[in-house]
Amino acid sequence: MSGTSGTKLRAGLIGLGMMGRHHARVLGSLDGVELVAVADPGGDAHGAANGRPVLGGVEELIAAGIDFAVVAVPTVFHAETGLALAEAGVHTLIEKPLAPDVESATQLTETFERAGLVGAVGHIERFNPSLQNLRKRLEHGELGEVFQVVTRRQGPFPNRIADVGVVKDLATHDIDSTAWVTRQTYTSISAHTAYRSGREHEDLIAMTGRLADGTVVNHLVNWLSPMKERVTIVTGEKGCFVADTLTADLTFYANASAPTIPTWEAMQAFRGVSEGDMVRFAIPKPEPLRTELEAFRDAVLDVDGGRDRVVSMRQGLQVVRVAEAALDSAAKGTTVEL
Repeated sequence: MSGTSGTKLRAGLIGLGMMGRHHARVLGSLDGVELVAVADPGGDAHGAANGRPVLGGVEELIAAGIDFAVVAVPTVFHAETGLALAEAGVHTLIEKPLAPDVESATQLTETFERAGLVGAVGHIERFNPSLQNLRKRLEHGELGEVFQVVTRRQGPFPNRIADVGVVKDLATHDIDSTAWVTRQTYTSISAHTAYRSGREHEDLIAMTGRLADGTVVNHLVNWLSPMKERVTIVTGEKGCFVADTLTADLTFYANASAPTIPTWEAMQAFRGVSEGDMVRFAIPKPEPLRTELEAFRDAVLDVDGGRDRVVSMRQGLQVVRVAEAALDSAAKGTTVEL
């Protein structure tokens, strides 16, 4: 690896679509990193290269002499691109999902682990300030016991996606962030899908699952809605947190200690919760993609806990496994145990 103390890490990027052009912008201004070349067989339609060489594919990118690469090609090409980079000894971050199926995700994970390389997955929601702050508050016990996690992720169809459905494109965000925020794994999943837009893949899913500690989770995901929504609600014994990952806002709704309204005599035996204070936290809001790429840079350098901050390929494999279980559940009409 040519990146050593006092010299910049040489970075390469393959894939210059919607996500790739943002990677190019951030990598081009990241401390300690030099973006030496970009690659896309279709050229640079968005002008993301900013004067850098635009190469035809992964082999040319490897030949440019890079320490690490970011892969932002369509999901169906993740495995072949990632394996070529692993063989060349290049640390790699692959955009989510890690791969289109469990088999190729497993192959990628094991190949990078055997080679001793940093293999990471671009699950960017982990780096959203609202979810990072929420995770710390849950860890500190501010909600007490967690009962339920509900996520809603809906919006219009993204024309950039042709090779996967809404589960692997969008639901993978919520699968990963829910497991990460709660520090739990999924033990079961049940799902229903719909095909409403005439495309090959599903465009709507409703999922219900259970985590290892018994927490119930619900994910509602579609790309059929004109309203864009990205919200995570965590309910527990002390109230609930609402994280809006579009605005990076985090709000806490506390349970009040007020007694049940006395005139409702039939309700007197029920000791429920009532509405208490609402607090919206003032939190710093750095760009999640920059935070993610800084963590990946630090992981490659093995400094500042970078390897603990990135989403490892093994974690990315677990996400693919849950996503496939959800699709399997929907196809068979059964609950899938994980």
